[in-house]
This record gives sequence, structure tokens and C-alpha cells, in this order.
Amino acid sequence: MKVLHVVPSFYPAFNYGGPITSVYELCAGLVRQGCEVRVLTTDANGLHAVLNVEKDASVMLPPGISVRYCSRVFRHSISPRLLEELAPALRWADVVHLTAVYNFPTLPTLAACRWLRKPLVWSPRGALQRWQSSRRATMKAAWESVCRQLAPEGMVLHVTSAQEAAETALRFPRARAVVIPNGVELPPSLVDRNGSGSLRLLFLGRLDPKKGIENLLAACQSLHLDRPWCLTIAGSGDAAYSAALEQSARQLGVGEHVRFAGEVRGEAKAELFAASDLAVFPSHTENFAMVVAEALAHGVPVITSKGTPWSGIEARGCGFWVENDPSTLAATIERMSRMPLAEMGARGRRWMKEEFSWETVSRAMRELYAKLVPK
Repeated sequence: MKVLHVVPSFYPAFNYGGPITSVYELCAGLVRQGCEVRVLTTDANGLHAVLNVEKDASVMLPPGISVRYCSRVFRHSISPRLLEELAPALRWADVVHLTAVYNFPTLPTLAACRWLRKPLVWSPRGALQRWQSSRRATMKAAWESVCRQLAPEGMVLHVTSAQEAAETALRFPRARAVVIPNGVELPPSLVDRNGSGSLRLLFLGRLDPKKGIENLLAACQSLHLDRPWCLTIAGSGDAAYSAALEQSARQLGVGEHVRFAGEVRGEAKAELFAASDLAVFPSHTENFAMVVAEALAHGVPVITSKGTPWSGIEARGCGFWVENDPSTLAATIERMSRMPLAEMGARGRRWMKEEFSWETVSRAMRELYAKLVPK
């Protein structure tokens, strides 16, 4: 089966966060499932950076993903070359998989799939979800209206949770939504993470108001624990917002307990999980929250908000799914500080291995594609 992924940015454009890794891992899994996978994308790696990659020919990435990086000329993904390459790439494909919503490739890909009668799977990656401080709501609604007009018949919306499916249906009620979660890479073994007896808290992710970090800092101000504690905040974001978070920690009187570690990847991320007892992710909204799965895969139990789709952590005994306010977060941290965190983390790791491996996810996606391709 020949599969074309159209995405505004692709591996290794890590400045765009978790979706870069998850789309790459999906493509790699599809190759292992026997699919021929091509990716049409741009060289964007943030608003002011581009990837140092070949742009005049396709690049082969392991384990056999053919990637055509097109030069972007403006904003995040505006690329005349991508438009030139789009129709030939679609004609080659048996099925097309579009990722992202409010980006340059979206409208032409929808229109071209309709024109060429190509089966289309569209992954919004949470973009169609809203929270009280969502930006540019009117402009987004207008964009979505155009998308509804251009979308081909039979298009399938790929969502990563039932929660995302419900919110997405409000904007595309005529499209069928199929839930296939993201996968997670399970480290083969865990390094020793014994500490000095203090409670080591972790937040890992993009520094953005949507992530609820202010609520976590306010929760830390009211913590009453029977042992020392510290919080590591790892991730990058807008410079002014990042500085405001650091100032807020100082103003709340918890600055000496909070460390801002900046962006971490690869081995540094694994070491950060190994040096943590409990991860806290108080996002206002998420379609999947990949970092929850990553923490559990590394044996770290989790507190996460009801803005994420992770209610299952309570049934699995590896964390708590709570209201996103400082008092609730503080009370839950205090409660978990008295619980067997290592045992909870081990249960979470077993859950990730059973249900969220990339082989399981890519197999489910391939099965979805096969149902859409004309016999």
C-alpha cells in the first residue's frame, strides 16, 4: 500500500513539539507494516528556523521513509514548491494522510483529494479542541467553514481519544471520526532513580498558557509535605512567557524549589524521568498529551488534569485524573507523596507496553487505510 503523509513540518523539526516525534514514529511503524511511505512537508523548524536538509530531492530516513522537504518562504509552512509537488504526490498514493489544521498545506490538500478522488485520513492533532483562552476563535471558525466545503466525501478524521472525538464532531459533524491513540516508545530498561528522600516533581512539555503551569506553581505554594520537595519544569516556549513563569515562581515564594531546565531530548529526557518521582501535567486541553504516556513508559506515576483524556490512569492505579485548580493539584500531590510511587509507576509502564506500542498503533492505522482504499 502506498501512503502519502502531508504535514507542515516533519522530523527532526523538534521546535514544534511532540507531534513531530509521533508522526515520524507512525510513519516508521507503517514501513514495518509493509507500507511504502512518502512524506511531503516543508523545512520549517519554528517561525524563525529551518532544517538543514536536502531540498531539491527526496531524502530517505530510517527505516525507509521517503521525505520531500520543500523550502518555506513565509510564516511556518507557506511553500510554493510544496504546491508544485502536491498533485504528483497524490496521484502516486493509494491513500493520503493529512496532519494539522490551520496551516498552509491544509486547504490545497483537502481540495486536491476531492478533485482526484483520493481516500483521505485527516489528523487534527487536537487543533479543533477549544478552551476558555483559545486564541483567534473567529478566524479559526472561518477557516473550518472553508475546510468543510473542500473536504472530500468519505474523509475520515483520525483522533487520539474519545474526548477529542466528541469535540471534533462539533466542528465536522458529517465526518466519521476514528480513535487510534498515539504510541509511545518503551525504554528497554529503567535506570536506578533513587533520590535523597525528597519528593521530586516534574513538568515536561511546551511552555504555553494552555499547559496550566501557573496552576502548578500556585499549587506548590500551598504544599504541606512531611519531606523536602523540588519541581523541575522542562521545556521551551515564548521567551517572554518563559520569563514570566520564572518571575511567578519567585513571587509565589517557591523559586528556591523550582528549577527551569529548558528543552530536553533523547538521553537527557530519559535521565530527567529517571530523576523524578511524580509527574504533573495540568493542561487546560489536550487531544492526547504524549508526555503522559512517556512518563508512564519510564515508570513515573502521573497527576494530570481532566483537560487531558487520561481518566484511565486511576483505573490502572498509576496516577490521578483531577480538576485543574491549585487546591486540587496541591491536595493530590500531598496524597500521592504518601503512596508507593514506584509500584504505581511500574503499573503504568505495563499498561503502556500492553496497549500503546507503536506496532499496535501502526497496525491499527494500516487497517484503517485498507478499509478506505477501493478494492
